[in-house]
Amino acid sequence: MISAAIRPVPDFPKPGILFRDITTLLLDPDATAAANSMLVALIRNLHPTHIAAIESRGFLFGATVASELRLPLCIIRKPGKLPSRTIRETYDLEYGSDSIEVHVDALAPGNKVVIIDDLLATGGTAAAAGRLVEKCGASVAGFAFVVELKDLGGREKLLSAPVISLVMY
Repeated sequence: MISAAIRPVPDFPKPGILFRDITTLLLDPDATAAANSMLVALIRNLHPTHIAAIESRGFLFGATVASELRLPLCIIRKPGKLPSRTIRETYDLEYGSDSIEVHVDALAPGNKVVIIDDLLATGGTAAAAGRLVEKCGASVAGFAFVVELKDLGGREKLLSAPVISLVMY
């Protein structure tokens, strides 16, 4: 049901790329509910104390999971988007670098955090989110994604914690 609700878009954002579009999943309430229920069930087994969601599509699933599990939700955003004092982590892209931030008081030592995003591709953003969680003194209990693109090798960058993916291409 979940896989069938994800639209493949050839040659986006550039020729030769097959984009996996989750907006069609979000348009299907039954498929969205199924994805959220599966994430909740699988993440519950990791015994987190906190959920961290990566901007922006990670928020869509992270908020629901955190609410269902009655856990605090920590949001990880691009620089300059959070209003209070932050901690930053920079990571490499194919051509250049990018950064993500979290509020300094969002996590603390002893917290066990599951990091959620919509898609795992090369793993750069998720790995940076893991380092950011650790900079706060917390530990990474796991990573969770709706979609994983296996051929891009992102899982190998996340070997320090369990990785949950609902659909793999």
